[in-house]
Amino acid sequence: MLIFNQTSFQSIEWRRLKSGKACPMAHLSRLSLIAATFLVTACAVPLARAAEPPADLCSLLPATEVSKILGQAYDSPQKSVAPRPFANTATGTDCNYLAKGSKLWFRAYVDPSPSAAADLFAKLSKFYGPPTPITGLGDEAYFDAAHALHVRKGKVRFYLNLSPMETFTPAREKQLKDLGNQVAGRL
Repeated sequence: MLIFNQTSFQSIEWRRLKSGKACPMAHLSRLSLIAATFLVTACAVPLARAAEPPADLCSLLPATEVSKILGQAYDSPQKSVAPRPFANTATGTDCNYLAKGSKLWFRAYVDPSPSAAADLFAKLSKFYGPPTPITGLGDEAYFDAAHALHVRKGKVRFYLNLSPMETFTPAREKQLKDLGNQVAGRL
């Protein structure tokens, strides 16, 4: 009968490593590390998804940022329910920011999925005159014929309209894009 103590076992393992033969313990450790890495990565992927939009959609565009970007003091938004664009679609939220002689209208909808939002976004673009596409803003964006900004990011669609429209300039277009980037960045 052979009796091995720990020193004998370590001695045998050392000789196996020295001779170039693989150590089964090292192989198991490596497999365990690979399995653990895979498990941690697989569990972390759902956490990397975009966060749900806030219950208060007006909070996506604070009045302080509106005032800063538009260059004048705007009040906190007046909130109301935005109508459904079509039967069996979600209602949205209207957020109206008022300043002396100016109004910013921010309307937002949260659809059941990104694909539902994309379908509605495409369908609604036909109602606002020929769209002027914008790159680098949300998942897709455009200016409509009246120079209002429409943006979709994930399952959220939103609209920004600044009045009075007769003061619309390229500088105002940039301001609307900046506001749109603020909202999209929070989604």
